[in-house]
Amino acid sequence: MANTTSAKKATRKIARRTAVNKSRRTQMRGAVRTVEEAIKTGDRAAAAKALASAEPALMRAAQRNIIHKNNASRKVSRLTAQIAKLAQ
Repeated sequence: MANTTSAKKATRKIARRTAVNKSRRTQMRGAVRTVEEAIKTGDRAAAAKALASAEPALMRAAQRNIIHKNNASRKVSRLTAQIAKLAQ
């Protein structure tokens, strides 16, 4: 348990940031999930449209240190490759 006033304030700040980051992570995962579901159904147009909104969400999450930059890039790359595979 925090004893000093500064430590108590730090725990309050951490709790606020955690709540914000959880919300952002949930939104990001939801965006990725819509792309994956569109890919699963085989609807290339819907998947491409969903990716257009998921990519900024992923990159924003990386920019705000919710996920690592390379992790976001890897997710985008893999989703793009799966969509490209649908065209064949």
